[in-house]
Parts: sequence; C-alpha cells; structure tokens
Amino acid sequence: IVTASGVDADDAVMEIGPGLGSLTLGLLEVARHVTAIEIESALAQRLPRTVAERLPGAADRFRVIEADALSVDALGDPQPTRVVANLPYNVSVPVLLHVLARFPSLTAGLVMVQAEVADRLVAPPGSRTYGVPSAKIAWHASARRVGSVPPKVFWPIPNVDSGLVELVRREPPATTAGREEVFAVVDAAFSQRRKMLRSALSARFGSSAAAEEVLEAAGVDPQARGEVLGIEEFARIAEAAAQRLR
Repeated sequence: IVTASGVDADDAVMEIGPGLGSLTLGLLEVARHVTAIEIESALAQRLPRTVAERLPGAADRFRVIEADALSVDALGDPQPTRVVANLPYNVSVPVLLHVLARFPSLTAGLVMVQAEVADRLVAPPGSRTYGVPSAKIAWHASARRVGSVPPKVFWPIPNVDSGLVELVRREPPATTAGREEVFAVVDAAFSQRRKMLRSALSARFGSSAAAEEVLEAAGVDPQARGEVLGIEEFARIAEAAAQRLR
C-alpha cells in the first residue's frame, strides 16, 4: 500500500483509522510527516508508544488525533498532501468525501475499501455500478482501481474482499453552482434510479414540467436517466436551476 500510494519524502500524510499502526509505520519510513486520525481512545493512546518503540527517530514526525474523521475540519501544519488509509467499510464514502472537501491541500491518495465500494468509486457513467459515490468523488478527483486485497491478510479475517483505489485531485467542473447544489441534484437523480430525469427531479424542481425546462436549459435530455450523466452534466443542471430561480 505504501509503495502503491506514491508517498515520498515531501509528503505529509493523513491516515484514517490506523488501528495498531502497521500501515502507520510503513508510511513513516518514507513520508515527511504522518497525522493519524483514530476514533478508538485505547488505540489512539497506544500509537505514539508504538512509533517510539519501533521507529524512535520518527516520533517527532508523527501525531495522532483522537477523533471521528467526519468531525475533523482542520489540522495544524504541516497540512496533509496525501491521504492513505484502510477505511472502515461502513463509513468509507462519507469519510472520503469529507476529507476531500475539507482539505484542499490533499493532492492524491490511496484508500483500501470493500471491493464493492471500490467498484462504485471508480465506475464511469453508464456502467452498472455507477451511482452517487461515483459522481460525487468525480467532483473532487479521478479514481481508478489499482489492486485487490484478499481477506486472509486481515485480523480478524473479514467476509469480504477489499480493493485499492487511487485518487488524484482535479479541479471540479467549471460552474457557478456550489458543490452542495450539485450534490443535491445527484442525490435526487439517483433517488429513483429507474425513472427518467424529468420524473426523478420533479420533486426537487417543483414539477415534471419545471424539471424538463431546467434539463433542456442545461442541454440534458429530459428522458435520460441519472446513471448516464457525468458530474459535468449534473453541474450544468444545478447551474440551470439556479439561473431559473433568479
């Protein structure tokens, strides 16, 4: 994971859910600094001792934040340049979206998630697994699958396979609409996945007719379904809706 992440001596790494510190130690061998965010108090308190015992020369390049990653909105310097994490499966997507939104200094990352989640994160428009996570991650970064991890390497052994996903930060679509406005359109479009957009977005825009008007203004086929649209199209819809209200 450390090798695949591309972390080097210039990077300040954010690690989420370090657990006993196996990945932490590997990251400290190559990174300039590592900030580990750990929600479990017993683990958070033990980590500095583990680093001091195993890599005593790296203790001053390490800090641990005892917190839920979803509640961490700011960090002191050095600001993180990469996120590398074995993310908890049940909150992997919300955590990833949170840190990408809150820490613009992050330029890239490598995360290990449940294989099914990995497939969703990297899915392109039109594919069977494309959905809300795929579209929202695409606002922040490009994502690609770079490996698989079998259950046997974990303790305790889970009942699922894991996947490695590489993220590379990119500029969001050029739009006057805000991220939350665009994400609200994404949520609405996928809330009724099998419906045409003019129906799926009718509640959001007040009626099917109003939705059709917004979609046409955005240059999107009102009869299309959400799973064929990229994040750029969702941004155009949000922008057209905002202009219609002015």
